[in-house]
Order: sequence, then structure tokens, then C-alpha cells
Amino acid sequence: MRVRVTFTKEGALRYIGHLDLHKLLERSIRRAKLPLAYSQGYHPQPKLHLAAALPLGFSSRAEVMDIWLKEDVEDVVSALQAGVPPGLTILGAAQVDDREPSLQTQVIAAEYQVEITESGSAAGLTEKIASVMASESILRERRGKQYDLRPLIEALTPAPLRGGKGLFMRLTAREGATGRPEEVLDELGIPIEDTRIERTALIFEDK
Repeated sequence: MRVRVTFTKEGALRYIGHLDLHKLLERSIRRAKLPLAYSQGYHPQPKLHLAAALPLGFSSRAEVMDIWLKEDVEDVVSALQAGVPPGLTILGAAQVDDREPSLQTQVIAAEYQVEITESGSAAGLTEKIASVMASESILRERRGKQYDLRPLIEALTPAPLRGGKGLFMRLTAREGATGRPEEVLDELGIPIEDTRIERTALIFEDK
């Protein structure tokens, strides 16, 4: 039984990394006494896959994972919510076809909401956004290799948040072609430490 679970990651949990989140979820599933399935072989691994890594320090209201259970469970949401720590909220769960491709290969984009916490960093924001979006290419370097950031930015608009300044971003999230919010912020001249970033949606390829 393959179950797709949606959940939030907020509060202090935004400071745990991808691998630690994976371990935390595995422990939570065990605590909830769900019959988690394991891979075969000499080193069995829990069959639990996260759709996309969330950078350290980011919160999210739209995380997705697939878990495989050895038998049907009537109410996965209630069972799992009872086992997770504060900061994780289980939003929903639905059975999916075992033959579906892996979650990671189905993600094509991600949406982010960026709150700018320092007023000075928001100066000239509209003009900066217009300049980025008007660029034909934005050459940057990642891990010693040059790449073009511009085609990875699908949408970038101002978004007033809590009476202050903010941004909405929709960035490509394919393997080998992933836009990162911190790189867009750097191009806008906004220090990441002057922001709070939340992933608001993962966009999956239409079947």
C-alpha cells in the first residue's frame, strides 16, 4: 500500500535538514505504530520518499512524501499526527498506484513566499524585480560550474505580507535545473538573513 502524505514543516523544525527530517519521519511512523514496509536485501531501508529537499531554515506548508505500508490502514492522518512532533502537521493522505514514478521525478516547480523583514532590503523592490524578469540571461556559478538562472525563474512578483514587503516566486525544480530562492534574492540584492522563506506549493507533472 503506497500512501501519499502532505504535511507542514514549521517553527523550530525549519532548522532541521533533509536527512534529519527523513529520520524524524521514520521515527514518527514507528511511534504511530503504522506497518511501514522495508526494502529487501542485506541492508533493508524504510520505504519512505520525500518529494523535494527543503533548504535549512525554510518553513513549508506543502511538503509531500510517499510511504509504503505492509497492510491497509483506515486513518493514516490521525495515526501519523499522533506520532509527529510539534511543527509537523499532517494535512492529508491518499493511496496512490504503486506503479507511479517516484515523487522526485514528478516535481517540476516549487512556489515560495518570501517575507522581507528589514525595510532597507525592500528598497526599490519593484524595479529590481522588473530588471531580473527583463533579463535575457543571468549567468551565475554553482559548485564551480556556470549556469543561467533566468530560465529557472517562472514567476517573480511583489507580495505584501503582514503590512510589509514580500515576494512570490515560482521556480523550476527539475533534476539538474533547480532554481533556488537564495540565489534569486542574491540577484535582487536582498540578504537572505533579512528574510523568512516558506515553500507554499510543490508543482507536479501532469500525468
